[in-house]
Amino acid sequence: MRHASTSNETMENSSLTMTNLFKICTQCERLSKKDVGVRIPRLVGNGPSRFIPEKEILQVSKLNERIQSIFEDAFAVLGRLDNISLVMGFHPQYLESFLKTLHYLLQMDGPLSLHCRHYIGIMAAARHQCTYLVNLHVNDFLHVGGDPKWLNGLEEAPQKLRALGELNKILAHRPWLLTKEHIEHLLKAEEHSWSLAELIHVVVLLTLYHSLASFTFGCGINPDINTDGGHTFRVPSLSGYCVCDIANGNSTLEEMFGNQQVSEFSGEVEVLMEKMKQLQECHDEEEASQEEMATRFEREKTESMLVVTSEDEECVPSRDVSRHFEDLSYGYKNFSRRGEHVPTLRVLDYSWEDHGFSLVNRLYPDFGQLLDEKFQIAYNLTYNTMATHQGVDTSMLRRAIWNYIHCMFGIRYDDYDYGEINQLLDRSFKVYIKTMVRTPEKITKRMYDSFWRQFQHSEKVRSTLETKMNRHRLFVKVKSSGSELITILFFCLSGPR
Repeated sequence: MRHASTSNETMENSSLTMTNLFKICTQCERLSKKDVGVRIPRLVGNGPSRFIPEKEILQVSKLNERIQSIFEDAFAVLGRLDNISLVMGFHPQYLESFLKTLHYLLQMDGPLSLHCRHYIGIMAAARHQCTYLVNLHVNDFLHVGGDPKWLNGLEEAPQKLRALGELNKILAHRPWLLTKEHIEHLLKAEEHSWSLAELIHVVVLLTLYHSLASFTFGCGINPDINTDGGHTFRVPSLSGYCVCDIANGNSTLEEMFGNQQVSEFSGEVEVLMEKMKQLQECHDEEEASQEEMATRFEREKTESMLVVTSEDEECVPSRDVSRHFEDLSYGYKNFSRRGEHVPTLRVLDYSWEDHGFSLVNRLYPDFGQLLDEKFQIAYNLTYNTMATHQGVDTSMLRRAIWNYIHCMFGIRYDDYDYGEINQLLDRSFKVYIKTMVRTPEKITKRMYDSFWRQFQHSEKVRSTLETKMNRHRLFVKVKSSGSELITILFFCLSGPR
């Protein structure tokens, strides 16, 4: 064996430091010196997620025939199986609905051209600095015949697309500021105007990719091997093992780095289950007045704005991402600093079923049904488990998560006691959820690891799906005045209950 020297490397979340001596076996050394004219890429990162062990993700597809079938169908249609789908594989029913919706939005007949759909996806993902999704859709944009010049920056795109910049940033960061004037401006921009059907397609795409960026960061999704940042041509080697030993399974990470002790947080799940039981008993005994319910909502809404999510430093987007949107300084953080408040919107006054579903289905046939199906699956997704406990009614916990996310956007359910949120959701969980919803690019593995420490990764992914779906919800209220439609789009509003 010959030793090759290199600089020290520090493994993330480990106190162990790599030695500066790596080994290459004689066979690999001989092959490395032989120029065969082929450079073989190697995956960067360990599995689909930085947060979830690869073996747990892959184990799901091995044991679940339905997942295998969904993966095969996805590969046949898309020509790839991306890391987002692999992580969503923990929940086959949702993944199937998600892929069906994505296929309809991006590939089936609709108001927008194929390349415009992918470009709008790029604009939306870039707004949250999600390089993963930007790279994915840059490739797809070029594949369907998009103009490469548009990728040089938003200023190179047609004026009609550039006009979406204001809508994009408001929906991403401060959706409560959206007014009918924003919509009318896009509908009446003379030669650069959008039709109402096109605009419905645009808004669905924008909100989808804002929410998908939250999921991507929230689950620590690694770049796919075929995208920028997802592969390298450097030859890896670890400690005294050559890369060929590792590839052939002759060593394990545990052997190289040692078994690190994971702190046990015994009783966490049992305490939460007991709180759920006590709250249910309180429901049966007494019910708070409407005035008290309203007071508790306003208190929770105010407290949600005060939850500190991360350090004060800004995440400065790279040029590759920032060129796809304007007004880099615009974000939720600046909004809260000005001392303004999120207005309260009562779900009783608006609903997806009564307003949004019919309008979307009329202007974008059949898509309303797909969205409704996805909303229903996300809201009702449960296996009646909590960690190792079976047969548990989790509806109270799921509703607390659902309503906490809505509360952050000023959306109130008159029949819900918001005092339950502080009972069921601890601070670490609130920090994670709030960061995912408002500044997903700041999510860290520490945040992910700090909440629900006894729960399964599949349960954490489910909570992330809930956050994603709440970010994707949109409500459309239509008022008719003669032949004129005044459309007001609200984001993150109530879905089916």
